[in-house]
Amino acid sequence: MIQLTNRQARQFLLLKHGLLDEYKFSGKQGVLDFARQIGCIQYDPIDVCGKNAELVLQSRIKGFTKGMLADLLYEDRSLVDYPDKNLAIIPVEDWPYFERYRQAARQHAERYPEMEALTAQVRAHIQNHGALSSDDLKLDGDFSWQSAIHWSSGNNSSRSVLEQMYSTGELIIHHKKGTRKYYDIAKKYIPPNLLSASEPLEDELEHHKWRVLRRIGSVGLLWNRASDAWLNIWGLKAAQRKEVFRQLLHEARIVAVAVEQMKDMLYCLAEDLPLIEAILQNQEPKLRCELIAPLDNFIWDRKLINELFDFDYTWEIYTPAIKRKFGYYVLPLLYGESFIGRAEIIAERKTRTLVVKNIWYENGVKQTTQLRTALNSCFQKFAIFNGCETISAESMN
Repeated sequence: MIQLTNRQARQFLLLKHGLLDEYKFSGKQGVLDFARQIGCIQYDPIDVCGKNAELVLQSRIKGFTKGMLADLLYEDRSLVDYPDKNLAIIPVEDWPYFERYRQAARQHAERYPEMEALTAQVRAHIQNHGALSSDDLKLDGDFSWQSAIHWSSGNNSSRSVLEQMYSTGELIIHHKKGTRKYYDIAKKYIPPNLLSASEPLEDELEHHKWRVLRRIGSVGLLWNRASDAWLNIWGLKAAQRKEVFRQLLHEARIVAVAVEQMKDMLYCLAEDLPLIEAILQNQEPKLRCELIAPLDNFIWDRKLINELFDFDYTWEIYTPAIKRKFGYYVLPLLYGESFIGRAEIIAERKTRTLVVKNIWYENGVKQTTQLRTALNSCFQKFAIFNGCETISAESMN
């Protein structure tokens, strides 16, 4: 067991994520390296000032542009859209590990016998015309469909058939235009050795161990308790999770970390021990100011963030406007080793203006010259990321 102070635990998380000190990741290769480190980046289509996955990357990758992610997904095919922690982006080499989910989707198709003929129509259309969206082919059918592996559902036959074929792995997302998804045949793009690979971990316990290791690595530090970080790992209830942690500890693949004044034990990957050793040397890392995505891996477990950073964040996008404390799309604001507040920012693309609608500082934050300089630098970088030429600040609390 390792013992850390609260500050050391915060430093560990921030350095692992590349959010503190000099940039750890750079350029397109940095995007791929980071994606492989964290396993998956949660996808959300809403684009107020960048989509969630892009926001995750802009805070960590030096020189990041939205085109880098699009290239890795739809040109290089090094990354692929597929459900993991909800809808997500994963490294293509992880494709075989989700075969059990695709198999479940194939079995699920038996509930919708009317889909078989419609599926044949989709195959024929793609064969003749290439990638298509649900608007390109109107299929006749009267059934209500629900995905077996994520939350998509509805009565639109065209969309349902495409989503079903995507769930089984027959189709992949070829590209996106805004929020619209275009599908093509998966075997055109995913290497045969990955596409036809059998489930690497057929035993459910071994699969759970792989998923838990991956999620711990994705966040950096996690506890063995209920958490949003475990979302969409089928069959991982408290008893199963307890056994997974027991075995991973016994196999020395994870390490227990006790943090001062925290009741629950945290765990990190054994491979991260060198980073912990470096932190114990009490070095003073360089401070950066970054805007954090609302569904960022770093803050998947909001209760953990609250305990470690004393920062209580709720994404209020689904909160009725009258009940919102802050705003519709508000990003946590990180400076150095602390969350100093949150900001509501809108990219007005027609005027190419980044509107800083509001900043709410945490209690006790002193707006020093050093902080303001770092904040201005952060907003300038964020404006470039959003293709904006000017910055307009409306209000700062």
